[in-house]
Amino acid sequence: MTRPKSAMEIFALLEKSNCQECGRKTCLAFAGAVYTGHKSIQDCPRLTPEVIARYRGESSACEAGEQNGEDYLQKLLAAVRQTDLAAAAARIGAHYEDGRLALKIMGKDFKVDAQGRLSADIHVNPWVAVPFLHYVLYAQGVPASGNWVSLRELAEGKERYPLFQKRCEAAMQRVADIYPDLFNDMVHLFSARRVPQQFQSDISVVLEPLPMVPIMICYWRPEDGMASSLKVYFDAAAGQNLDIGALFTLGTGLAAMFEKLALRHGFEVDRPVG
Repeated sequence: MTRPKSAMEIFALLEKSNCQECGRKTCLAFAGAVYTGHKSIQDCPRLTPEVIARYRGESSACEAGEQNGEDYLQKLLAAVRQTDLAAAAARIGAHYEDGRLALKIMGKDFKVDAQGRLSADIHVNPWVAVPFLHYVLYAQGVPASGNWVSLRELAEGKERYPLFQKRCEAAMQRVADIYPDLFNDMVHLFSARRVPQQFQSDISVVLEPLPMVPIMICYWRPEDGMASSLKVYFDAAAGQNLDIGALFTLGTGLAAMFEKLALRHGFEVDRPVG
């Protein structure tokens, strides 16, 4: 599969009619969305099958963005060093003491000081650190509304959802299908709580990776020849405390963590080919 080197390389393939059938206002905007991973090349209805087959797949920029996650983390840490952490703690309801802001992430203490030094009761992975820092810097402190929505229903979430469904929901579903204790472990290891079944699911569990950003995971067991299903929901107010990129990172990070947990217990998760 050929990887485009720039958005302009993608733009050169398009007929430049600005037909808007892809959901973007211009062909140039569509090219940029494909390059950043927000759109697939096949979303253009006017490309030939040969071109689509040649360029289909996630963009190189999207992959590069994951590889360069450390760069974004360092930018956030630099912003923290310019932030009044005591004021930030008051805004988001965090604890501030001895120059450090502290929050509970899935029941574990997570802290940052004025020099941008992170410390935690858990391993500091970028998928945790980036949403945590974004929350400290930009959360508006809006309490959860109790209204559950899909990522695609949040601002800018519709474009992100196809990749989120693949990397978060489908990945979690594969774990739930083979690892029977997954939801019990969420409760006992990560301070999740079982809630009455939502959306007619068989299991509904709520995690609080950040105090005002709860996530609900609903699982439907396979039944009568029907495959299982798993959906992830965010509180409708989540977008006022984290941007869509940080929410995406939270969900996909949780999925990766659950895969490792299953492997640790001897359950190997099959990954899809391609």
